[in-house]
This record gives sequence, structure tokens and C-alpha cells, in this order.
Amino acid sequence: MLKYVLENGKERTNRTGVGTIAVFGSQMRFKMQEGFPAVTTKRLAFNAVKAELIWFLKGSSDVKELQKMGCHIWDANANASYWKPKAKFDGDLGRVYGVQWRSWKKPDGTTIDQLEDVIEKIKNNPYDRRLIVTAWNPGELDQMALPPCHMSFQFFVSEGRLSLQMYQRSADMFLGVPFNIASYSLLLHIVAQITGLVADEFIHVLGDTHIYLNHIEQVKEQLSRKPMLLPKLWLNPDIKNINDFKMDDIKLEEYNFHPAIKAEMAV
Repeated sequence: MLKYVLENGKERTNRTGVGTIAVFGSQMRFKMQEGFPAVTTKRLAFNAVKAELIWFLKGSSDVKELQKMGCHIWDANANASYWKPKAKFDGDLGRVYGVQWRSWKKPDGTTIDQLEDVIEKIKNNPYDRRLIVTAWNPGELDQMALPPCHMSFQFFVSEGRLSLQMYQRSADMFLGVPFNIASYSLLLHIVAQITGLVADEFIHVLGDTHIYLNHIEQVKEQLSRKPMLLPKLWLNPDIKNINDFKMDDIKLEEYNFHPAIKAEMAV
């Protein structure tokens, strides 16, 4: 997909001021039986993947909770000049991903735990076609430090196997997408474990699929490298509740990779 965007993308401007080359409407599919899809042509910061997902699962909006797990990927958004005046407390990111997943506000003032509701449906009505969680809340976009890029996801159960499809409106192919692939594949494995199913396939659907112009040379370097065998994911088999996972309960085994390639994130 990196190669395709590099060869076919058209130049576009965007809110960050850093131009991109982009295509629209893409799909990638990853079978979990083939290994955990952690990128090998550069190093994936898997500890940050784990920390952010655990933070989402907690339904937190506090960047300091993420920092305690050694993850700083949201620091720039928390400190952005356009957001600082809106923050309700130091470190507040507003009604972002995890808050929407676990505490979606209803018109009557009560909340919905979308993720818990979906898990119960998977257990009790696995062929339901409404196994959906969404973070795109139009009424609260102005209450978020960053509107969700990965907007919604849907589960699918067949013959004891669980698949997950996610839609991402905006996809930074070099920095963000490898992280997103790993995060949602991890979520798939976690939900499969707590519902007694086998993790099958992660399907990644991308809208604005882009490479930032200041990442072009890094992309070329990555494409020159030969991929290695995929690692294996280990989850603590004793964890049966979505709220109980901690950093030590999630590990990548046999992960071999090429050196990291540094690039600046556009904010």
C-alpha cells in the first residue's frame, strides 16, 4: 500500500500545513493465523500500542494516565494551542476515542458502554449484524483534542472465529497506519479471548490514504528493506474481562525488525 500511494498519490493540502500525496479508498486484510501483523521493515513501538489501547479500554481522556504507562504519543495533541483553552483539566483530551467507546452520551443524559454492549452481543447473539462501535460523534467533535481518524469498527463471527473491520477516515501511511494495524489486531485478539472465540482476520478500510511530503525519503528507505517473519502475540490466558488487561498481560514474541526510521508527526 505504501508503494501504491507513492506511485499513484496526488498532491493535496491539509490542516497541518504539511502537504501529502494521497489516494482515496483502500483496503488491507490481515489473517491472524499468519502471525501478528507488526511491521518488520522498521521497528514498531509495541509498548505504545499496548498502552494506548489499554487507555482506550479504560475510557480515559487523561493524557497523564497514558504517560504513566510510558506512552507520549498524545502529548502534542494535549499541548496544541487550539486545544489548550478547551481542556477541562491539565492533561484533558476531551471526548476522545475511549470516552466514546465506553461512555457515549445519550440525549437523556445517561451513557452507553458501546464496547461492553458489543461483547455481550458477541457472547449471546454472535450473528448480530450490529456489532459496531463508533467514535465519530458529530455532536462532540468540538470537544475533542483530535477528531477520531479510526472512526468505527465492526465484529463478525463465523464458525467460532472472530473478525474485525475498521474504517479509518484519515490514514498517515508511514507513521500512523502500522500502529493502527497493530492496535486493532490486538483489540481483535483481546475480544476473541474474552468471548471464547479464535481471532481470524483484521480488515482495514482506509479513506484518505496518504503519505506526508516530509516522509517521502523515509518511505523509500522502508520500501528498500526485505520484510521478516511475523511475530507471535501472547495474551495472559487468565484474563477474561475487557477491563482487566495490564501492560504485562500482553507481549510480542519472536519479533525481529529492521532499525527504526525517524519522521516528524504533523499536528
